[in-house]
Amino acid sequence: MKITDVTVTLFAWDDIPAINYSPTSGRMSGSSRMGLVTISTDEGVNGHSLLGSASQGADFDGPSLIERLKPLLVGKDPLQREALWQACSLAVRRTTIRAVGAVDVALWDLGGKIAGMPVFKMLGGYRTSIPAYASSPVHESPQKYADEAVGLKDRGWTAYKIHPPTFPDQDIAVCQAVRKAVGDDHVLMLDSTWSYQYPEAVRVGRAIEELGYHWFEDPLADDDLYSYVKLRQKLDIPILATEYSPGGFTAYGPWITAQATDYLRGDVAVKGGITPIMKTAHLAEAFHMNYEVHHGGNSLNNVANLHVIMAIKNTEYFEVILPDAAQKYGLVEDITPDANGIVHIAPFDRPGLGAEIDFGLIERKKISVLS
Repeated sequence: MKITDVTVTLFAWDDIPAINYSPTSGRMSGSSRMGLVTISTDEGVNGHSLLGSASQGADFDGPSLIERLKPLLVGKDPLQREALWQACSLAVRRTTIRAVGAVDVALWDLGGKIAGMPVFKMLGGYRTSIPAYASSPVHESPQKYADEAVGLKDRGWTAYKIHPPTFPDQDIAVCQAVRKAVGDDHVLMLDSTWSYQYPEAVRVGRAIEELGYHWFEDPLADDDLYSYVKLRQKLDIPILATEYSPGGFTAYGPWITAQATDYLRGDVAVKGGITPIMKTAHLAEAFHMNYEVHHGGNSLNNVANLHVIMAIKNTEYFEVILPDAAQKYGLVEDITPDANGIVHIAPFDRPGLGAEIDFGLIERKKISVLS
């Protein structure tokens, strides 16, 4: 079997609600361009992934995927995923990590279809369900956060993560209001999106320690290894970093050896596919660390993340970023937690990624095909 073609079908995602998660991500609203990546073979089996998100269109990554990565793929055996990932990773200076990730996810989807197995079983298989946590947007007041957290708890969710205004005093007030509203036993996390200087991070970290928060995520700049080492020495609450830490798979090493974080972090988009995050999850496990998988930016990436989570032991939660309307697009059926806040691999336990792509929507919204 050989790869015969690689295409990116650009299609419109309209009516994205106005939303804000942090000063670093900016506000999202209006429309974006998604990309359906298709890897075709001479035996008629195709693999798919989605490129792009509500905040970053596929027209940014798609052209370099075709120009730089397609020549590395056509004519090759699609089942040699490790070799193809290694080749694509070497080309990352001339393309983007998201493009590499989209290729790798599509190759895993293709491999699963060829094998007649869901990806999570190809990866080894560990479980079929996991608790989800709801991940907030930025709200204008502590009461808005508290009301949202209580509403989700009443619907059966067991964990809630705060994206705060990123001003330390306001952030502490938000964390206090949410803890008071949901009670002492509800799992809470804080994701400060790289917004603090070291003294601020210590102050906020100590405050949420007293409130019994589950982890403190990305409090400092993503390349500030020195301050992360100091911060971890000061605090008892687990530190969760490396979501956007510079570099690829091998760049995790210094975070471990410097003892700069308690948990590692990443997803198939920002770390270059299923192949590298499986490597990292196993690396983390060797050091008795969790590898907490970040939201993938689009619906099919989240399905790919879910397959990884179902194949590893050392992750506790599946992330669901709110609101759904700014995160879900392009699938006939998307990931939905049950009444107890649990996410299941079904109905994605079919060969490959197991997701039913909404090809009708893609055709109606098609803008162009990159090939």
